Amino acid sequence: MFLGIDIGTSGSKGVLVDEKGTVIARAERAHGVSTPRPGWVEHDAEAVWWSDFTGLTGELLRSCADRGALRGLAVSGIGPCLLPADAAGTPLRAAILYGVDTRATAEIAELNAELGADAVLARAGSPLTSQAVGPKLRWLARHERHVYARTRMLLMASSFLVYRLTGRYVLDHQSASQCVPMYDLHRRGWAADWAEAVAPGLPLPELAWPTEIVGQVTREAAEATGLPVGLPVTTGTIDAWAEAASVGVRAPGDTMVMYGTTMFLVQVLTDPRPHAGLWGTCGTWPGTYTLAAGMATSGAVTDWLRRLVGGEFTDLVREAGEVPAGSRGLILVPYFAGERTPLFDPDARGLVAGLTLGHGRAELYRAALEGIGYGVRHNLEAMAAAGGLARRLVAVGGGTKGGLWTRIVSDITGLPQQLPADTIGACLGDALLAAEADGVDTSAWNPVVATVDPDPARTADYDRYYRHYRQLYENTTATAHFLADEERRAGGG
Repeated sequence: MFLGIDIGTSGSKGVLVDEKGTVIARAERAHGVSTPRPGWVEHDAEAVWWSDFTGLTGELLRSCADRGALRGLAVSGIGPCLLPADAAGTPLRAAILYGVDTRATAEIAELNAELGADAVLARAGSPLTSQAVGPKLRWLARHERHVYARTRMLLMASSFLVYRLTGRYVLDHQSASQCVPMYDLHRRGWAADWAEAVAPGLPLPELAWPTEIVGQVTREAAEATGLPVGLPVTTGTIDAWAEAASVGVRAPGDTMVMYGTTMFLVQVLTDPRPHAGLWGTCGTWPGTYTLAAGMATSGAVTDWLRRLVGGEFTDLVREAGEVPAGSRGLILVPYFAGERTPLFDPDARGLVAGLTLGHGRAELYRAALEGIGYGVRHNLEAMAAAGGLARRLVAVGGGTKGGLWTRIVSDITGLPQQLPADTIGACLGDALLAAEADGVDTSAWNPVVATVDPDPARTADYDRYYRHYRQLYENTTATAHFLADEERRAGGG
């Protein structure tokens, strides 16, 4: 059997899986984030990452009658993150999270000026944004010098756990490739000159692939977790890529569409395809690369709307399903928390166009689902412009339940989406990676059980709406930025 543990933004999950891919046991833990200042989003590695890991493994091991049957463990987590640690691996401050933490804005501009934005994109595969680790390291060196002076390790959620379990200071290539501009995507290794310019004197972790076994559980870690001494541990990776692995997204053109609080897409490539509006990274398996895209909101908008208008999701979905494509003349632009790809505009703002006194909550709810669908299409078009090709879409996440949202996205994009048997997420992908590291054939794990096909007539209707959706952002950017400034001035964030 194999263990998979994933540390998420607002909760962690774990599974115990046999070699045929059958989930024997599941466990979950909820947690929050710390926001000590506007734009700062953090996790306490001890109180969240390690506590969740030990709690989940303890619960899962109670379902494992024979500890000797355990053959591997893999972990994943939110990322890219920055957890500075000393030479003993002890955290020196709370971990600075991925793109939701926007503290390093000045450092992003500074590094673009020093290195050249085009040069960064060409070498690292991604632009410098709040998602990048490099500017956050420079922020740390500038604003918390006492912390940086003691920093001897750059850790993320997965590599922190691997270090605690095995004593190995190692990071997977996929995660490292998001330490922009410190990783050379074409050479698949650290860009030593730029790394030294960003984080002088910092020892960088050894690099490995997510499916490589990098160590075994030590006696000390076994006593803390209940895991058997000597259990093989793989390198691990960032959660979205583990989730893509869980649903078989691994061939060129395979694309995961993750329906959650935010929307995230991962598309597999055979070579780097840098695009200024996307994140280009190494893939999960040697020889692969990916394009990644992420919308700032998706399910967050539908939940906001549900709380605003009242009712249960089941009622809203049923009512919205009775509304025709186009929501009777409404377009919702879902930039309620700014937008990530392909705009990289934190001051973009949400918008509903076409409202009349005749519109109700059913039209508004459908317009929200459609607006997010237009955002998915926008990102898929950016991937195509970069040279990627969505040959197969696989839908995952809580938003796949009920059927309406996935049907709307397929109609808007004109592309079918496959639905897997199990959408528990990245922890299942972790177990799969651990099994592959042990030599298990995982090709039959988590099969596709349904396909959502687009309706050509509705796709033609949505084509007309999509053109106006794209124009709305262009035509209202100045107003959105003015209002974002006013929000800040009024103390809204």
